[in-house]
Amino acid sequence: MLTPRIQQHFVDGADLQYQCAQALGAQLEAAAGVLLHGLTSGGKVLVWGGGVAAALAQAFVAQLVGRFERERPELAALALGTAVAPADAAAWPTVRQLRALGLPGDVLVLLSASVPAADALALLEAAHEREMAVVALTGARPGELPDALRDGDVWVAVPTERPARVLEAQLVALHALCDALDAQLLGDEDMETVTA
Repeated sequence: MLTPRIQQHFVDGADLQYQCAQALGAQLEAAAGVLLHGLTSGGKVLVWGGGVAAALAQAFVAQLVGRFERERPELAALALGTAVAPADAAAWPTVRQLRALGLPGDVLVLLSASVPAADALALLEAAHEREMAVVALTGARPGELPDALRDGDVWVAVPTERPARVLEAQLVALHALCDALDAQLLGDEDMETVTA
């Protein structure tokens, strides 16, 4: 029977969400501060997700430009595209896109559910060249990414190595960031009264 195995996915996911609530609050508050500063200073948010996390990048941008749970003015955000990369990291289409669109004061949000690959590190380097802040959301295996971060960047590491669980937690983290931005921009509102 598959029922116990299926049920275990929900149990594991709920357990990880609880761990994240305890472990990631301070990092997500710092990330919200970086995003708010960039957006209220005339900057924009460029979001990139590796692999399946590209779908999270698109969803996050839709909630920033459109709305999360409350009506508010549009926030400047754009999802960077994904493409097959040539051998030279500097020529990767997403790196070139970031170099074309990124300006000092903008924020790069980088999402990776598994060990961030060379494309993520190349984007991080390009963001720093453009004097952009970086908010990186990874799993428990961040590879070389932490060493590439600078002061003012924020790293949010979901405490698991399982990519499916990382993605689930990252979705909740992105929702928490949207809510934190709305609370700062629109005022605090009881979460029970917010309607989707």
